[in-house]
Amino acid sequence: MGDARYVTIAIDGPAGAGKGTLARRLADHYRLNLLDTGLTYRAVAH
Repeated sequence: MGDARYVTIAIDGPAGAGKGTLARRLADHYRLNLLDTGLTYRAVAH
């Protein structure tokens, strides 16, 4: 089996604090997948 490594980063804070901006910058910089749970929650609720 190959050596698979997984990275999970959770970012928390109040509305308007820049969580999404920081998450996108980290994902771009480190070439990571991004799961925006805020968008997910809004899509399910709509």
